[in-house]
Amino acid sequence: MPSRLSLLPRARRASGTARPSTLPAAVSAGVLGLAAVFGLAGCSSTSSVENADVPKWRATALPEAPGAVLQDSGKILNRDRTAQQAATVPAGRYTLTLVCDGSGKAFFDVTLDGKAVAEAGAACNGSRETTRITLPAAGRVEISGASVDAPLVYAYQLAPAQ
Repeated sequence: MPSRLSLLPRARRASGTARPSTLPAAVSAGVLGLAAVFGLAGCSSTSSVENADVPKWRATALPEAPGAVLQDSGKILNRDRTAQQAATVPAGRYTLTLVCDGSGKAFFDVTLDGKAVAEAGAACNGSRETTRITLPAAGRVEISGASVDAPLVYAYQLAPAQ
């Protein structure tokens, strides 16, 4: 009947022998494979955004809302800001709905007659983000957007709150 002590000497001998390790090679191959996948994904994202059909994308990502007082869509291919304005928007409560696709986040500023009213952001993964905004007086509303994670496609609309 073998005893447990008889296994220990064999285990020590086996661990003491020199065997080539395949773990570092497997780990580096895995790391290189992941780097290639992420590198290709980054390239395809840029290419798809630059070639995106914005009106077609917007039709599914953020269909037009009835009564929207300000809306825009487009591409941010670099870090430049985009801006759109409406001459006279009545005072009241509004909902700003944002959506973007690409990478990272997009940030939007809302001003009323040049004074900051709200800031909003959207993760560029195709999901809609909403922000409630109250305009205390009628006036010129401007919405500007930018991203440090360009390129991306974006759409937004400012509509009366329901």
